[in-house]
Amino acid sequence: MAREYKHKFETRAVHADEGHKNEVGALRTPIYQSSTFVFDNVEQGANRFCGEEAGYIYTRLGNPTQRDLEKQMANLEGAEDAIAVGSGMAAVSAVVMNLLNSGDHMVASDTLYGCTHSLFDELLPNWNVDVTFVDMTDPDNVRNAIRNSTKVIYTETPANPTLSIIDLNEIVNIAKDKNITTITDNTFMTPYLQRPIEMGIDVVIHSATKYLGGHGDTIGGVIVGSQELMNELRMTTVKDFGGIIGPFDAFLLLRGIKTLTVRMDKICENAKKIAKFLEEHSEVERVYYPGLESHPQHSLAKKQMGDFGGMITFELKGGYEAGKKLMNSVELCVLAVSLGDVDTLIQHPASMTHYVVPPEEREKAGITDGLVRLSVGIEDPEDVMNDLKQGMES
Repeated sequence: MAREYKHKFETRAVHADEGHKNEVGALRTPIYQSSTFVFDNVEQGANRFCGEEAGYIYTRLGNPTQRDLEKQMANLEGAEDAIAVGSGMAAVSAVVMNLLNSGDHMVASDTLYGCTHSLFDELLPNWNVDVTFVDMTDPDNVRNAIRNSTKVIYTETPANPTLSIIDLNEIVNIAKDKNITTITDNTFMTPYLQRPIEMGIDVVIHSATKYLGGHGDTIGGVIVGSQELMNELRMTTVKDFGGIIGPFDAFLLLRGIKTLTVRMDKICENAKKIAKFLEEHSEVERVYYPGLESHPQHSLAKKQMGDFGGMITFELKGGYEAGKKLMNSVELCVLAVSLGDVDTLIQHPASMTHYVVPPEEREKAGITDGLVRLSVGIEDPEDVMNDLKQGMES
């Protein structure tokens, strides 16, 4: 159940970590760079290990800097609790490996981040977990894919990299009837622009590396959901697989979140201008951006999201070779994977992030050879547009 808060989101992004409420009154949450924690006596140690007393034991099991980040993210997503882990993929794997057992089935979106797709398509079958990939823009595809053994419905919205939108309310309605756990990757939107927990989604995942950190200098992941499930994850797949976050990375993410709203406002403003520019360019076949009226789910995006985000994908008329040439011609846009930074990043999914996906599956999911993904930053948008223009003219 979603929580209600006294202060508005922008205020909570700055203050909700309560980092200054520490034993020395430091304005910011201290970096507790310690692998282990000292007990007052053996009785205290025993009580902490058996769960009868709150407190820290060993950083793989929890750390005060990490805990402030978790409380901050639970607050911003409107959830009961959260867990911070070492990467977005650590978050994905910890959740699905906890929720799925041998013989279980999961329905997943057919357009996913490349490594998520690899985990679901190549590794989960090794443990006798079956995954059906469907186009979730049509809820009937989800209904038709459900089996008696279906335990999880996994979504990304907007999807990476095609920016297709999934109706989360429809997914929730389908899952509730059959007692299926719903998971949504909310990386592209952040809790500022979209809060799936408030729509009834059970678990939200973030690659905190992206917009939450925002500066390309840290890697982390976050899992958000009910107190019961978060406690279970802490003592199972997070603890035993060991994909933990370091205290310094947690500190950097806490710092990044404080400027999340101002960065996202500027990024969204820039993205709208750049998307319109691309839509009018002669070398561009099609632009995929939820803020454009030409996007097939523009109305759903307006309903479900607070703004349209900073991710743009577009198809070049010249296909694969045109995509490669543009990558090698840009001067301001940075040729790099990842997204959500203050810099504008550009990449070619067919040859980079989604090369692991078989070509026929890429095409089926809308990831064409000429598709380019742009993560818009906070620069002056005129400079970004001029760089793209000279790159395409080359």
